[in-house]
Amino acid sequence: MTTTSATESLPYREVTDGNGRVYRVGESPRSILRGPRSLMVWLPWAAMFGISVAEYAYGSAEDTLSSVHSWTSTNTFWLLGIWTVFQAAVSYPTGRLRELGLLSPRQATMSGAVLAGLGFVALSHAPNLVVAIGGFGVLGGTGAGMVYSTCINIVGKWFPERKGGVTGFVNGGFAYGSVPLIFIFTYHFDAGNYHEVLDLVGIYVLLVVFVCGWFFKDPPKNWWPAEVDPIAFSRNRGSNPSLAKNPPAVKQYETREAIRTGMLPLMWISMLMIAGVSIFGISFQVPFAKDNGFGPLVAASSAGILSLVNGVGRAATGWVSDRLGRKQTLVGVLVIEGLAQFGVLWAGEAHSEAWFLIFAFVSGFGSGGFFPMFAALVPDYFGENNNASNYGVVYSSKLVSGLAGAGLGSIVINAWGYHGAYTLAGCIGLGSAALALLLRQPGRRSLKDIEPNPRPISREMT
Repeated sequence: MTTTSATESLPYREVTDGNGRVYRVGESPRSILRGPRSLMVWLPWAAMFGISVAEYAYGSAEDTLSSVHSWTSTNTFWLLGIWTVFQAAVSYPTGRLRELGLLSPRQATMSGAVLAGLGFVALSHAPNLVVAIGGFGVLGGTGAGMVYSTCINIVGKWFPERKGGVTGFVNGGFAYGSVPLIFIFTYHFDAGNYHEVLDLVGIYVLLVVFVCGWFFKDPPKNWWPAEVDPIAFSRNRGSNPSLAKNPPAVKQYETREAIRTGMLPLMWISMLMIAGVSIFGISFQVPFAKDNGFGPLVAASSAGILSLVNGVGRAATGWVSDRLGRKQTLVGVLVIEGLAQFGVLWAGEAHSEAWFLIFAFVSGFGSGGFFPMFAALVPDYFGENNNASNYGVVYSSKLVSGLAGAGLGSIVINAWGYHGAYTLAGCIGLGSAALALLLRQPGRRSLKDIEPNPRPISREMT
């Protein structure tokens, strides 16, 4: 049933389907943003590009940081682990504050920019490990998490009818944005210039993310693009292939409701497992390459390939999921990432530089592709209105996986060597894929559930 209303400046109508879900249709992006909604793809992408340095280039800077600060390798990897914990921990509270109207996406992103920039300055001038943990790990991780959470969720709100491709594209910036810094940290980062390099990186992060965040704005609750009928696609599935493969959630689930379905906790566990594998690869691929006698060019190139393909893989899997289905694509990516760990291990132990780079390529693809799948699957299952907090719950699994992948990964390597660590990582990746096979959209039996509500509805909107 359709009801219609118009304010003086923003006319819209509400469409209600058979489950009672409301779609707010009619308001153009220009009337809200003063520009096209593509702005909410390019600007979040640029912000993600800016904050990607900390996680994906860190492994290339580890030797110099250990040398100038007299840290052990365990110290430096725990520092990354703490950064990862705070980057994940802030996702849910940031999302919840946004949904309560206490924090706008502009405020969240600009605040995150300041904190992330300060994190690099602290890493540069830290007199001891405790200060580095407080500055880079806590402040820098918190800032990066506020930016990441906001960018991922805002794009899904503006593109509810094809969120896979755009979410993947924006998510990709978080990986390949670090590629130039990987080579800088490998070849032009030493005891003589580390202050200048890290200070400049902090300023770069601050400026890029701050400027992008200035233009961020959420659409109204239940907003839906006027050119896409949210109900007609169930009768004409060819009209929108993405919606046909990934139908909208049957209702807007609050976080407690989403948890009670059992699907949100299942996503949390599956992401915890695969994110740990991903962070393990990011943290230890360069040290593993060096340990097997590969030169700095191969080590840096493998890390660069991992980050570049990680980002490209996020965009590619998002695009594929719009056409083949979100869950099917997610399971495929998880299997690839699990098997890639065995390939990297074999190539390293065989001392084959060519195969090592090839499996770095495969591992990079898998280690990034699952992030946009979970980010798009959450609103597919639970709706867009509470996506910031719902996805924040799923992403919070990185609290555990960050420590497991970086800190505990170092302990496992010391105890079992790289062979045992990579074997364990591969098995965990395949276990994550097995869990993902159990995912089901709550409340959906078939596309018939999306048919319009035949009962007349009368509502006055102001």
